[in-house]
Amino acid sequence: MSEIIDRDHLRKHVALIDDVSLEPGLSADGFREAFRNHAGGVAVVTADAGRGPVALTATSVISVSATPPLLVFSVSAFSSATPTILESSSVVVHLLGAGQVDLARLCATSGADRFADTAAWTRLETGEPYFVAAPVGIRGSIAATFAAGASTLVVVNATHAHYAPTDVAAPSDASRPLIYHNRTWHQLSELSELVSGAQ
Repeated sequence: MSEIIDRDHLRKHVALIDDVSLEPGLSADGFREAFRNHAGGVAVVTADAGRGPVALTATSVISVSATPPLLVFSVSAFSSATPTILESSSVVVHLLGAGQVDLARLCATSGADRFADTAAWTRLETGEPYFVAAPVGIRGSIAATFAAGASTLVVVNATHAHYAPTDVAAPSDASRPLIYHNRTWHQLSELSELVSGAQ
């Protein structure tokens, strides 16, 4: 694996995969088709490397470890927000409820001004842009990045969790996660429960 040291942030950027060693694979369309039935929770990632805030919608967020608290998401080389996120030392990962579907769509729309509505966002004391309506916003420092194909995996060390006040995110929205499935937005509810978590 090749390895590059980011001397500004003192973190490693590693190329996980040597593309020339890979077997012939599915076409891009075939790969996307295979994943169409795989649902993903929806998040918005924000950052600011000093030239203004950026945001993107991600369905790739996963928790990796509770001790230490680590999460991972991927960013595409084709996203205009990716360079700023990779240059930043920290990000905020907003875990969205069904009430934030408009925010998810906004941050997934190419060319849209994600921050035009100044009442919808603020900055944390540490400087990161933060959408106030998100039920949960996890602020963290970028611990490492890993190149994988046309994407980069970003490992985040979670340092703080921020919760929307009840007058901003209604309890019904906060308890119904926003899901992306088969190219459509969905919400979880009591009707989607198959087996009780207590069993």
